[in-house]
Amino acid sequence: MKKYLLGALLMAAFGGAHAQSSVTLYGLIDAGLTYINNQGGGRLFEFQDGANFGSRFGLKGSEDLGGGLKAIFTLENGFTLGTGELRNNGALFGRQAFVGLSSPYGTLTMGNQYDFIADYITPFNLNGYASVYAGHMGDIDRISAVQLPNSVKYQSPDINGFSFGGMWSFGNVAGNFNEDSAWSVGAGYKHGGFSAAAIYERLYNVDIYPFAQFGVTSFLGQTVATRNADGSINDLYYTTPFEVDRQSEFGIGASYTINQLTLSANFTSTNLRKGSESDTMNVYEVGAMYFLRPQIAILGGYQYTTWDHTHWHQPTIGAQYYLSKRTSFYVNVSYLHAQPGVYANQGAGFYSLPSSTNTQITSRIAMIHQF
Repeated sequence: MKKYLLGALLMAAFGGAHAQSSVTLYGLIDAGLTYINNQGGGRLFEFQDGANFGSRFGLKGSEDLGGGLKAIFTLENGFTLGTGELRNNGALFGRQAFVGLSSPYGTLTMGNQYDFIADYITPFNLNGYASVYAGHMGDIDRISAVQLPNSVKYQSPDINGFSFGGMWSFGNVAGNFNEDSAWSVGAGYKHGGFSAAAIYERLYNVDIYPFAQFGVTSFLGQTVATRNADGSINDLYYTTPFEVDRQSEFGIGASYTINQLTLSANFTSTNLRKGSESDTMNVYEVGAMYFLRPQIAILGGYQYTTWDHTHWHQPTIGAQYYLSKRTSFYVNVSYLHAQPGVYANQGAGFYSLPSSTNTQITSRIAMIHQF
């Protein structure tokens, strides 16, 4: 009884300060039709939602504590419009869930949060913005924007256009501080129409699905898929992931905007290590976006990817039409050409399955509504 009375007294005492606070409900819905010319040997026409931009709703809030200090939080859910199911492995707030403090000296938050690849490098991925199927190969470099759970994150304020940050994701494994842990650092600079950024990140005990993500049958010295007599593929890691001991990534990006035109480029280098075996995937990307009219934009570009004597080429083009600030339509086409002997697979290995050949074409038309 005493603890409830104490809680009531504390709420009354601090409530008397009349701190300014706000809570905002927001969200986004992405729904449309997708065409894939070859998925496992067959054509696919499907309704798909949350493709280019994950469908979501969330709550964000702040409380002014005085002296420039604010308490902040964000709770963001991801869902599937077509079925009403939760995304992010069924987590209620799987996209973001954090609380923290914001001050003139920076922002410190704790929870399930996006890493600095999402904050600093993803904005330069104009091909992925044009089409989700033009995300970097297998999304191994996490450029699609991926969270780090159980993390503590610091983001500096803007200092004459310069910003930086760092974060640590706890593995929460007794007796082994590094297992399942990760860390990420990043820095960026903006001045006028010019932007640039760089990051470095390291993760331990990472799950990979080699054939589903890359379309390769050999990965870090091991056979990960075999071809059956009828030509079908037996994916040895379709349900059970291939765990790498360590993943390290370096990324840089830059863009320049002049009037209606934005030019962008980025480079990521991701090293995977398991035991004594290791290899590096390098992705080189250039892209552009041009507003023909204030409500019409065309965008796209080209990516070149290398991995273990294997390479991929991927040009992409798309267009967006804005009915208003909150409602728009988009259409895109992306073509992937892999080295012979590799099964082409777009969509980061999660939005589509590998082709039965070394080429794959994807196209999508959809609408977006924000609230």
